[in-house]
Amino acid sequence: MPAGDTPARLRRFALALCLALAALWLPACQRGAGPGPARPGTTEAAALRPVDAVYLLRDRLLERDGAGFARLAVPPDLHAELETAWTQGRSRWPLDELPLDAHIPGMLAALQVPQADKALMATFRKQFANADRDIDQAVRTLMVFGGEYVQNDPEYDADARDHIAQAIAALGRWALAAPLADPKRAQRFFATLSAAAVRSGIDGKAGNAAFAALGMTQSLNRLSPFLATLLAQLRQQYGLDIDAALRGLRVTLERQTGDEATLRVQYALAGLPVDARMPAVRIDGRWYLAGYVRRARQSLDGGPR
Repeated sequence: MPAGDTPARLRRFALALCLALAALWLPACQRGAGPGPARPGTTEAAALRPVDAVYLLRDRLLERDGAGFARLAVPPDLHAELETAWTQGRSRWPLDELPLDAHIPGMLAALQVPQADKALMATFRKQFANADRDIDQAVRTLMVFGGEYVQNDPEYDADARDHIAQAIAALGRWALAAPLADPKRAQRFFATLSAAAVRSGIDGKAGNAAFAALGMTQSLNRLSPFLATLLAQLRQQYGLDIDAALRGLRVTLERQTGDEATLRVQYALAGLPVDARMPAVRIDGRWYLAGYVRRARQSLDGGPR
């Protein structure tokens, strides 16, 4: 990653991460280290109703428990397969639910360089400081590109496309109004992210090998606070509160046929209402979001997300 392009990529990553979280309820986006994996002998909640497939995951997000989210998002046997696949380098689910997931090690490495925040700010001042018009144009370009990508990606069905289109509109309105060109806010943004990257203990220079060595659960436990810090900074510096969207989430059962259901998910994102539909599936008596299960299984075979 060229040093001069790092601030731009970090900001694109931040916007894309928020979009994905809002649209797909992504894992591992919490503000703290979380309670970690369940202890032997403890009983973890299960989604016994279709709506719980969303509510329980939402609760893991609000409890800052990325590893717990991964456990609840897929059936136990699939989770065990994913754990093994991580150590073998065959899967990175649920990280590959995140946008720009392949760039996470590179971003960590860039932020872990000594005095990284000063280097990033030097570039920011040259390219972005007080350049509100240029940043607004970049946001509009991202909105168009994101919309076209989703519309053309066969992995998304009509409901998912509609959901993401609403999220893009909400986040685009937020980004155009946010003080993204303010140098003082950017200084705090980069300094805090740099410290979080160092605290993660993940060797960004080692790339995916670092994730394989740590395994899925430990990787999520270490990465969760970094991604959480990113979202926390967006809230504190730029006014985007993803937690508020999670707390205000409302899920209703629209229809159910046997072991399949359609959920209606409603929430407010950056002040705009979002009204979406998600498929859920029952496996061995527990309900899961169908998209997570499908993509997790595909990841074991190196298939498309």
